[in-house]
Amino acid sequence: MPHDCTFLADTLDEEQVSLGDDDRDSHAGDWGTPEEDRVRPDAVCWPESTADVSAVLAAANDRDVPVTPYAAGTGIEGNALPARGGVSMDLTRMDRVLDVRPEDFQIDVEPGVLGGTLNDAVAEHGLFLPPLPQSADISTIGGMIATDASGAKTVKYGEVHDWVLELEAVLADGTVIETGSKAKKTSSGYNLKDVLVGSEGTLGVVTRATFELERQPEQIRGGRAVFATLDDAATAIAATMQAGCDVATIELLDQVSTKIADAYSGTDLPDAPTVFLEFHANHGIDAEIEACREIFDEHGVERFEMAAGTEMDELWAARRDLANALLAYDPPRRPAKPGDVTVPISQYPDLVRYAKTLGEEHVLDVPCFGHAGDGNVHYNVLVDPNDPEELEAGREISDAVVERAIEMGGTSTGEHGVGRGKRSYMIAEHGEGTVDAMRAIKRTLDPNATLNPGKIFPAADDERL
Repeated sequence: MPHDCTFLADTLDEEQVSLGDDDRDSHAGDWGTPEEDRVRPDAVCWPESTADVSAVLAAANDRDVPVTPYAAGTGIEGNALPARGGVSMDLTRMDRVLDVRPEDFQIDVEPGVLGGTLNDAVAEHGLFLPPLPQSADISTIGGMIATDASGAKTVKYGEVHDWVLELEAVLADGTVIETGSKAKKTSSGYNLKDVLVGSEGTLGVVTRATFELERQPEQIRGGRAVFATLDDAATAIAATMQAGCDVATIELLDQVSTKIADAYSGTDLPDAPTVFLEFHANHGIDAEIEACREIFDEHGVERFEMAAGTEMDELWAARRDLANALLAYDPPRRPAKPGDVTVPISQYPDLVRYAKTLGEEHVLDVPCFGHAGDGNVHYNVLVDPNDPEELEAGREISDAVVERAIEMGGTSTGEHGVGRGKRSYMIAEHGEGTVDAMRAIKRTLDPNATLNPGKIFPAADDERL
């Protein structure tokens, strides 16, 4: 049943509200939502301040109208899908850099600020925010906080939550809270900041964030290494991390991924498994590179080449474009389900081997790539969505890889969040008791289940959460 959202006209200015079909269609899902699963919201609104967010949430809560936070729409798990209609709250107009304090290594931003814009704002001070994802130039800070995003440099610098100092957020009933501290550390009270990070807009809407920043390293070198087999590449990566080699980024592309990247980007990657590397240091970077090279030599590396500056950027171009390359590679084939599992580093080679074996058994391409130094495997089973047998096989492979990752002590999602796509694995990964505790937090902070309902919790909870 559609929700009556006419209250928005009394809450926001006319240009901040739309009931039009085009705006509703453009907010019916995110990047990863298949066309057949998209759900139109009943209205779209664009708050421009914390007060606007508070007013909308309070009014919607009073009327039992769902509100789904929306930003750049770059998620792949349906995190921004308005599963029960209601209001899609687009935060992209809250896009101000509020304050930069280089003397404290801090920045305050609104949630609609793009990751690339944030780094541009602090670059003149020789600072940067390290954990941003590959999509930082088109993804918002609010979305990154909502999913506790991470990226290529996470292996050295950690995830987004490691860099959040303080948050301002609005709860379901319109209450504005501040949690965390601008001090580098605090042991005061419950850590609500970390409860909000990764909650995907189900507990509150972040309206301001304070981040800690890092100095730009004086030395940056990057490059790639080519291996004869995927197994050689995966075991070399695991050995490098186990040896404590100080890499800032270590990414894997299997042979299928390099082929797909070349076709899309016009690059000339070798037709072989390839590892992309980046090293950051203020001194002694050559010693770290040499230590890595020695480990790779022990695992049969065939080529090991390093670069800097624009030459390094060219080496990385294919990796940055891979998400779009997968969609363009072999139409109408597309990924059956997005995969971003993460396992302990010792299990990484076995998980990659398992995913590729399943693909061979079903005669389907399963490109494997990702932030390998974290034990993070991105995989996509490419299927024809019009072929029921292929589609079912693709889903079976995807489910099997996630289940194996959890069995290995890993997680169903390393960086994209649960959304709707991974909620069926929550009890297997966390246990019923832990999921019950999460439900209790949700019901306490959002008793009417108006904030981004139908996400994170298993489908059986849909009517309540």
